[in-house]
Amino acid sequence: MESGLKKRAYVNGMLIAANVLYFLYLEAAGSSEDAYFMFQQGAVMAAAVLEGREYYRLLTAMFMHFGIRHLMNNMIVLFALGDNLERALGHARYLLFYLACGIGANWFSALLMRSDRLIVSAGASGAIFGVVGGLLSAVLMNKGQLEELRARQLIKMIVLSLFMGMANQGIDHAAHVSGLFFGIVLGAVLYRWSKAGARQASEQKNYME
Repeated sequence: MESGLKKRAYVNGMLIAANVLYFLYLEAAGSSEDAYFMFQQGAVMAAAVLEGREYYRLLTAMFMHFGIRHLMNNMIVLFALGDNLERALGHARYLLFYLACGIGANWFSALLMRSDRLIVSAGASGAIFGVVGGLLSAVLMNKGQLEELRARQLIKMIVLSLFMGMANQGIDHAAHVSGLFFGIVLGAVLYRWSKAGARQASEQKNYME
């Protein structure tokens, strides 16, 4: 039986809180729907990242959202799925995974936006698509099911999310697709690592007993 400590996924809750708090700050200081203001506060612009070498934007943009609807849509998905992946990977690995997917997705998006260098982008979508991709890897490596999640459910969600994104303007498709890719690859590596660690700890415990 899993311990209560293992069942708690506090890192995911902290990530949600960070997104909400940053959004409240942005609304208090200006407007989260003002592209120039968002750029001043740390959103991604390809020219600033690639030519100005302002690489911190790859991180800060992950916690910024254009309006309450953008924030709520992302946080609902993160709340629904993030806990599952954190329990599968462990707290530290989940935090590393989330940040790596978000930063990687923002970097790849900036590379593709070289020709549209004045476009300002922000949001947790790249990291969240990474979470979905990581869960898909974990589910497939766990014989098609992880807790209450099944591979078929996740695949349907991925297809629907990508389709809805393509049907709407102003969506950073590059961040979504690259975040998903990074999530699948990194999720497979970290999940295998976490499973190996858990198996080793279990064997050591049995030996000591």
